[in-house]
Order: sequence, then C-alpha cells, then structure tokens
Amino acid sequence: MLQAFLIVPVVTAVYLFFGGPRLGRRIVQLLAAAVILVISSGWWVALVELWPAGSRPYVGGSQTNSVLELILGYNGLGRITGNENGSVVAAAAGGVSRWGATGWNRLFNTDFGGQVSWLIPAALILFAAAIVYTIAAPRTDIRRAAILLFGGWLLVTGAVFSLAQGIIHPYYTIALAPPIGALAGAGGWMLWQRRTHLVSRGVMVLAILATVVWADVLLDRSPTWHPELRAALLVFGLAAALLIVVAPLFWRRGLVVLAPIAVVVALAAPAAYTFETITTAHDGALPLAGPAVPGANAFGAGGPGGAGGPGGRTAFVPGAGVPGAPPAFAGTLPNGGPRGGGGGFLNASEVGSQLKALLQANAPAYEWVAATIDANAAAGYQLATDDPVMAIGGFNGTDPAPTLAQFQALVAQGKVHYFIGSGGGMASGSTSNAISSWVSQHFTSTTVDGVTVYDLTSPLS
Repeated sequence: MLQAFLIVPVVTAVYLFFGGPRLGRRIVQLLAAAVILVISSGWWVALVELWPAGSRPYVGGSQTNSVLELILGYNGLGRITGNENGSVVAAAAGGVSRWGATGWNRLFNTDFGGQVSWLIPAALILFAAAIVYTIAAPRTDIRRAAILLFGGWLLVTGAVFSLAQGIIHPYYTIALAPPIGALAGAGGWMLWQRRTHLVSRGVMVLAILATVVWADVLLDRSPTWHPELRAALLVFGLAAALLIVVAPLFWRRGLVVLAPIAVVVALAAPAAYTFETITTAHDGALPLAGPAVPGANAFGAGGPGGAGGPGGRTAFVPGAGVPGAPPAFAGTLPNGGPRGGGGGFLNASEVGSQLKALLQANAPAYEWVAATIDANAAAGYQLATDDPVMAIGGFNGTDPAPTLAQFQALVAQGKVHYFIGSGGGMASGSTSNAISSWVSQHFTSTTVDGVTVYDLTSPLS
C-alpha cells in the first residue's frame, strides 16, 4: 500500500532542485503538495480508523482491526523489513528472506529477470549518457529534470524491490515499466540528435550490445523455447551495432536505415515474451510472463495453467529450506485440525456437483451456507453456489476474525450450516486453527467429493 509513495521523494527532490520558481516559492509549493497528498490519500484511512469497529467490516490483513497497522506493517514497511505480522510465514530469520534471494542482482536473477530486466541495462546506459549531455544546461532545463525524475524512479523502486525482505512477487516489477521506457526513449532520442558524433554512436552501440547480450542470457534460461530467436538476435544485433559505427563513414543515410532495425532487434525478445503471455491461457493469483524457466520460483504461482499446470513453473513455498518455516500450504494445518480437498492458499476451490448440491440444500435458512479458512478457498464455494460463504481469517487465514467466541455464537444462533476443511490457517496458534480444532472436536463430519465437511447443526453426542 506504500509502493505508490516510492516516487514521492524523487518528485520532491527533482522539483526542489530544478523547479522554475524561486527557492522559497518551491518550498511553499511542496509543502502545499504534501498537505494535498495527505488529504487525498488519507481521508479514507481516517474514516475507517474513526468509524466504530463494531459497525464496519474487519480490516483484512491486520491483526488489530486497524487500517493504519495494515498500511505501515503487513502491506507497507513490512514488505521491506520482512516483519509482516499476520503474513503467511513468520518474519525473516537472521536477515534471510523467505521470499527468494535479495541483493542488487535480484531483478536480473532467474525469478525476476525475464519479467522486467530486458531493457534495464540499456536504460541505465542511456540515463548516464543523458545526464552527461545535459550537465551544462541551465538549472531549470526540463530535459534534465525529466531524466532525473525517471532515473530516480527506476533506482529507488528498483533498490526497494532488490533488497526487500518481505513478501514480493515478480509481477510487482510492473512498477518499473514507465521509468525503463522513458529512459530508453528519451536517452535514445538524445543520442540520435548527436548521431554524427562518433562517441554518441559508440554509446548507441553499447546500449544495443548490452540489450542483445542480456536478452541472449535471459532466453538461454528457457533453452528449448524458440532457440532460433537467440541466434537471430545475436547475428542481427551484432551486425547492427557494427554498422551503426562504420556505416556513416561511407553511407550518409545509413543510420536512417539501421536505427529502426536496431530498435526491432532490441525489442524482439521482450515482444516474444509478451506474445507468449497473451496467447497462453493462465489461471491462479500470481501472473507471470513468458515461458517456463527451469529452476525459477514462481512465489506461489504456476506457469501457464496455474500452479503445477502445463507451464511447468516450480511452485514456491515460502520458507522452503529455511529453519522454522511452516508446512506447505494446501491440505495441512499446524495443529492437526481438519484437512480437506478444498482449495489451497492462492487457489480457489473446485466444487464437485455433490458438494454443490449439499451446500445449496435449504440455503435460504442460513446467513452463511458454509464457512472455510481463507478467502481464496471460500471464493470457489461462493462462486459455485451463489450463496454466502464465510472466509475465516481473511485473505491469508491469519486474521483474528471472527474470533473463536464470535464463531461459536454464530453457530449457536444457527447462522452457519457447514464448515469445510481446507488448507488455510497459515500461522500455528492462529484464530483460524482454534476454530478448526473446535469444529473437529464437536461436530460430525463427512466426505463429499473428496472434501471434509462438518455439519454445524449436528454436534457430536
């Protein structure tokens, strides 16, 4: 929830140092902008915090029913520090992230590289070149301000993604697309305007070579996926780079012909990834671009077709191989509570015809036809029956809502018909697990379509 604010320090610094008005006026304008920012992004937060907790929905993802806790903790600074109370895994131990390796190379590694890094080398090269070309410009030069704005955006957001210890998924990196595109476009245009100079053409060649060579590395991670593309990129990329340097020496209009070819070559690999993505059916909660990459952790997502689907992505279990990590998501509960065949974490339940008929029988008599742990599991049942299904514990199954006492009261009032065993309840000792244990100890169960179902109107004798 704080990711949108990563650009705020960059915007502030660029305007403070390079804005047009006098310094005092710039400071006043920035203070006014800060007030507007707080009001425009904070009015809903204030409304939720001030509204009586008993007459509003529980703030999902928080442990204290506080949206401020959610913004600053689990969905905010916790993503950086790894201390995410209510997360699907415990906080990072000994500085080791349970969401994949951290470090300055994270955006280029097997998990993230093919999702975002194709043009990052070229963008950084062109960013540096643009700064050099505008270094002598007046303080208020709009070109330099724009370059610094997008360059700062790329560096700050990229650094946060690279070093974050908390939950992170490869699709988050879409936030880097605007600065990468802007730097590549603006920096390339500045070089094009100076194309008669050998040094400028040399920088062009460096950007092209960096792009082509890095694309070759990324494509090699899926060696059986269109290997002919790698060969073509290397041949045409190296040829274009060489000709850009030497062609103007004997062919005046050569660059006009070669530049579009170089752009096509530079964009060919990410374009192929894009085409692969939009022409392949996907499902699941965590989207990924391109073909399967052997050895990549999809952070809970499968390849095309979802986790474990035909895309062949390796499902990522947070904490795998890390001391103190929890068990795998689906079908288990740390305290030995009910297990069932319902949907696991990040996968909606697939409801069989017999279970659907069971849930829909006499449904109008109940406020909830069923309850189950975590929102993804509940979603499948609710979509299948078109009747209300209670998601105990919220999205992760870790929210203390409802409490055991509240759930027991609802059952006593006859408002919930069934409890469906599932793989939710990520945290040992959580409220979700307490409810699961209470249900398994006090109500009769049956198995329907491979799913364990407890009839909350039929207590054990």
